Amino acid sequence: MADTHLDRDVLSALQEVMEDEYSILLDTFLADSEERLSQLHKAGDAETLGATAHSFKGSCSNMGAIRLAELCHELEQRSKQMPLSGIEKLVGEIDGEFAIIRPLYEAERQRSLADGATVRRF
Repeated sequence: MADTHLDRDVLSALQEVMEDEYSILLDTFLADSEERLSQLHKAGDAETLGATAHSFKGSCSNMGAIRLAELCHELEQRSKQMPLSGIEKLVGEIDGEFAIIRPLYEAERQRSLADGATVRRF
């Protein structure tokens, strides 16, 4: 069954490329995502909302966060339409999806650190 939240193939490829820096990449993504969520909540206009959603969508896509990228894409598109009614619900869905994937990425980080501790490259 395909995971609707994470693309494990993307994560595997990232781990292969990043090697020992993979856990740092995961930490950076989580911290960056929290900042982008905060920016979404603070956005005072449609242009800022759309730009933040676009940027967040890109990082989610790069990190294999499938559903979160889809929701950000939807928000980006909706920010171009007037009126913006109902946008709060979509931002809430983005919050909810991040709440689902955060522990998945944290578990992935722990797994990668454990793997790195048992397999040393020379």
